[in-house]
Amino acid sequence: MPPLHLQLFDQLRQWITPADQRHLSGFAEIMAAILLSQSACLSRWIPNLSHRDCSARSHLERLSYFVHNPRITASIFYEPMLRHVLEPLSGSALELTLDTSVLWDKFCLIEVCLVWGGRSMTLSQVVLEHGSATVGFEHYRPVLEQALALIPARCSVSILADRGFLHHDLIQWANTGHWSWAVRGKVDTTITLASGRAQPAQAFCPLSGEARLVPHVTVLDDIPAHLAVAHLPQAQEPWIVLSDQPPSVQSFARYGRRFGGIEPHFKDYKSAAFHLLDTHLRDAQALTGLVMLLDCAMLLALVFGLILVQWGQRNLIDWHPQRGLSFLQLGLRAVRRWFHRGEAIPQLIPSTAKSPPTAYASKRKHEDLDCRIEFSRVVTLAT
Repeated sequence: MPPLHLQLFDQLRQWITPADQRHLSGFAEIMAAILLSQSACLSRWIPNLSHRDCSARSHLERLSYFVHNPRITASIFYEPMLRHVLEPLSGSALELTLDTSVLWDKFCLIEVCLVWGGRSMTLSQVVLEHGSATVGFEHYRPVLEQALALIPARCSVSILADRGFLHHDLIQWANTGHWSWAVRGKVDTTITLASGRAQPAQAFCPLSGEARLVPHVTVLDDIPAHLAVAHLPQAQEPWIVLSDQPPSVQSFARYGRRFGGIEPHFKDYKSAAFHLLDTHLRDAQALTGLVMLLDCAMLLALVFGLILVQWGQRNLIDWHPQRGLSFLQLGLRAVRRWFHRGEAIPQLIPSTAKSPPTAYASKRKHEDLDCRIEFSRVVTLAT
């Protein structure tokens, strides 16, 4: 059986065609090393490399050159794979998340992700030398435009974002592109009613256990919106959700899908899968390249996990009665199993046209995530 990196090379060359074929060979070898080591640390890839009979230092220098190389880009390596995976989603309703994560209080990872299977898959990302999670529209507009170019044809798109992204330019950009949106507001966000009266969002906060719906308001000077505010006992502060859709109690569920999509995704980078914070890279361009490589490995693992479920072999890895592991974790464990048993990896397939249900590791987790939130009172205010 050919080594894992040769099997990957044979499949990936269907979609990835760099100007220098040596880059594809190196890329396939790195994919195999990431999948087997489950680490973002270049030095931990070395035991899984087979290219040349050279010293560990030589391997490390070659890997460092690869992640610093400006020609190793998402447009060449990641996007062709992603388009293949997303092909069945043409014509679907898609939910995207926009969020940031700070690395070592020095760098900011900005990502646009597709909510799928209870988790996320990256559409576009960049790492900036910026020590705060709050970034301006000019910083993340290129990431949005890169994601826009990857959306399959005829899809309706909704973008979900936290309160740090309540920017006039973002919402105007989404409206221009006919994207729906839901963004969390701040307590001091000025809400202008149809009557012309302006108040901070905090003034609309209801009592604990209640929700208020305020249609047809204006925010950020001239942006038409709808407001939904809830005060839940289990939340530390009120939820203030601004959206282009008429407000209802479902406004909170819609915005809440952002948490299940992006936060476990960042956790997979940092602690649950690849331990990104253990890397010694401290260069924004190199970190962008490294995260792109992790995204490629995550996409491969997700597809392998999906294949495992479709084959009816999930119970060989996942002991839960129902799926308790994410597709990423299923795929990572499946690759190691196939490698250990000397079995060939399956042919990479596109995703399913419909997003699979979320995995639940326990009945309690299922109840926590899937339970309905009931309000003691829901009031719609006339404006």
